[in-house]
Amino acid sequence: MHRDKVGPEVKLPPPRERGEMSLEETIARRRSVREYKGEPLSLSQLSQVLWAAQGLTDARGLRAAPSAGATYPLEVFVLIGRDGAEGLEPGMYHYDVTKHSLNLYKGGDQRRELAIAARDQEFIAQAPVDIVICAIYERTCMYYGPRGERYVHMDLGHVGQNVSLQAVALGLATVMVGAFDDEQVSAVMGLAKEIKPLYIIPLGKSS
Repeated sequence: MHRDKVGPEVKLPPPRERGEMSLEETIARRRSVREYKGEPLSLSQLSQVLWAAQGLTDARGLRAAPSAGATYPLEVFVLIGRDGAEGLEPGMYHYDVTKHSLNLYKGGDQRRELAIAARDQEFIAQAPVDIVICAIYERTCMYYGPRGERYVHMDLGHVGQNVSLQAVALGLATVMVGAFDDEQVSAVMGLAKEIKPLYIIPLGKSS
C-alpha cells in the first residue's frame, strides 16, 4: 500500500502477551457498546488493540489473526479525535504491521464526517478513537479466485473478535459497525480505489 505520509512515524509501545483477565472472562463480558466517555486512550492501550488486530506474533511474519493462505488482505487505519489518544495529534493514521507503528496520512479530526458517512451514527463521533478495517481483495483473490472474497470476510471476522476481546481485557468498549456508505467513507478517508472499507470500530471507555 503506497501513500505519501504527512507526519513522522509514531513508534508504539511493545505489546504484552500476558494480561490480568482470562480469555473466558473476556468472552463472558464482551458486549456491543454505543456510548463512550470522552477520555483519551493511552498509547499503550491503542498499541495493544492494534497488535491484537494485525500485530506480528511470529518471526516468520505470522499475525495475531489468521488469514487464508497468509495473504493478509486487511489494512488497519485509526481515526484519532482531538485529545483522543495520549501523545497523538488528531488525524487519520495507518498501522504499520512490520514496525508496530503509526503513520499520519491525514491531519485533523474526521470522526464527525465518518459518523455522517455511517448513517449518522453519533457514537462514532463520540468515541475518542475509531478503527477502520479495510481490505485489498486482490491479495487473496489472486490466489483463490472469486472465492477469495469470502476468505477476506472470514479474516475480517477474526480481527473483529480479537479487537472486541482485547478491548474488554483493557477495560475498554467497542462495537462492530458495518452500516455505512462505502463511497462516502472512502472519500472521508481519502482511500485509494483498491482499498475497500469493511468495518468501523469505535473504541473508548463505556459511559
